[in-house]
Amino acid sequence: MERLLLIETSTALCSTALAEGGRIVCHRESDTPRAHASMTAVFVQEMLQERGLRVQDCDAVCVGMGPGSYTGLRVGVSTAKGLCFGAQVPLVAVGTLDTLAAQARDEGLVPEGCVRIVPLVDARRMEVYTAVYSPAGERLTEVEARIIDAESFAAERALGPVLFVGDGAAKCADVLGGPDAHFAQCFPKAAGMLRPALDRFHEKRFEDVAYFEPFYLKQFMTTTSRKRLF
Repeated sequence: MERLLLIETSTALCSTALAEGGRIVCHRESDTPRAHASMTAVFVQEMLQERGLRVQDCDAVCVGMGPGSYTGLRVGVSTAKGLCFGAQVPLVAVGTLDTLAAQARDEGLVPEGCVRIVPLVDARRMEVYTAVYSPAGERLTEVEARIIDAESFAAERALGPVLFVGDGAAKCADVLGGPDAHFAQCFPKAAGMLRPALDRFHEKRFEDVAYFEPFYLKQFMTTTSRKRLF
């Protein structure tokens, strides 16, 4: 019976879960702003104590690798790497979009006759991180940053019902709306990561704990304040 510790912090939701034998046995979630750094390790400790376990009792630590929030990804990946290094357990990484596609299926969000699942992770303004998936959860296109307009995903929408899912879904509804466009506004969750995490674990697709880095997709941008301090 495999036991996986799951961590997902790529968006505004800080989320952890513990899976045993292919099912989630406990989880923690919080959307408190800018609290990932203070909550992630606490959530992990609470779950392990609840089950009477140590990190060493887990078969792997699984983390959301992005794309998503730069700070959130740094917190999640740093926490996961620290746990793996200290307990000498493998690290598994799951893409944020893969999690959303699996989560949509697990939570029954996929409409009848759906031909494509399109995760949308908010990247501010009308830009999203996205890719196209089959109804079975197979990724069909490369992950990309895309500015959404009325022509976005026209080929997919022409095929039939399409589910747009993620924390960027609601802001795109007015632009992409139509009779065959369905929108599910939600954050990727650690529990939603279970299906792809299990696949990678069974295939022994482990990451190098020393050198693994999040998949940011875009460079982190800093700005200089125009306010005069003195």
